[in-house]
Amino acid sequence: MTAARAAIGLLACALISTPAAAGPPRTAYGHPSLEGVWASNNLLVMEATSKTPNLVAPEGEAKALAAAAAELEAGGFERGLDPEAPALLRALDGFPLVRGERRTRLVVEPADGKLPYTPQARREVQRPPRPSLDNPEDRPAAERCLSGVGPPPMTTLNYGTRLQIVQTRDHVVLHMEYGDDVRIVPYAAAHGPAFPTQLGDSIAHWEGPTLVIETVGMPDANRRHNFPTLLVPGDAKVIERLTRVSPTELDYQFTVVDPKTFSKPWLGEFSWVRTDQPMFEHACHEGNYSLPNILAGARQEEAASKPAQR
Repeated sequence: MTAARAAIGLLACALISTPAAAGPPRTAYGHPSLEGVWASNNLLVMEATSKTPNLVAPEGEAKALAAAAAELEAGGFERGLDPEAPALLRALDGFPLVRGERRTRLVVEPADGKLPYTPQARREVQRPPRPSLDNPEDRPAAERCLSGVGPPPMTTLNYGTRLQIVQTRDHVVLHMEYGDDVRIVPYAAAHGPAFPTQLGDSIAHWEGPTLVIETVGMPDANRRHNFPTLLVPGDAKVIERLTRVSPTELDYQFTVVDPKTFSKPWLGEFSWVRTDQPMFEHACHEGNYSLPNILAGARQEEAASKPAQR
């Protein structure tokens, strides 16, 4: 175990409350049961802001801050001519509730709530490169409907999405409703031969009641995760820890290990809530119609910028 991985494990263990003595229910194979459908309908903010310097906020203050942040985001989408996102943002359930605490951000460690980006990585976050408008294969994976919010860590704002977990003797399956992403993760001590996928190569093991999933080999072309922004380069390792802390709450902790991107280990966290509502089909944009529209719009802008021929 590397020093960085050991530090991350210690941070995670220190933040998870010990489950009740009886422990969580178990599957037929003896593992703690995380099975079922879990929901998230919260405003996920990655880092501390000037208005939210504290990790935990009182309920009334948190409600007002979350509503203001959601309204700001909704206004941006309205100016961008997106008719759906503003209503969804205004219907969110505020900041995440984690073991009874209303959290204003995902980053728990470092204590200042800021991701420990290297200077070069921080510049990339602030000034991202613009994807090509010439080739549809250069557009982002989510825009091309190749992946949704399933690539780890599962932190993308997704308006009431659901996570379905299924456990077998040798695998755990994580099925995200938004994007219809499915990770079939084997219990293994080492990664297998490289086989590139949109979701990377994941392996899992148990540490007491906690399921630990380690993922490598994610596409570098998909390095930028949005809403909230997080860089996950192709050389990065993502470590996720899922612990059922009550019958209705699934604690989700995560970090991204990449010395080129982060100067030290860090820890993020939020909770999923158990739901009896079913999963629904996610069709992305039917027929991928947005891609020809985007490319056609770029061609129209190019034509409009050319001087008129006489």
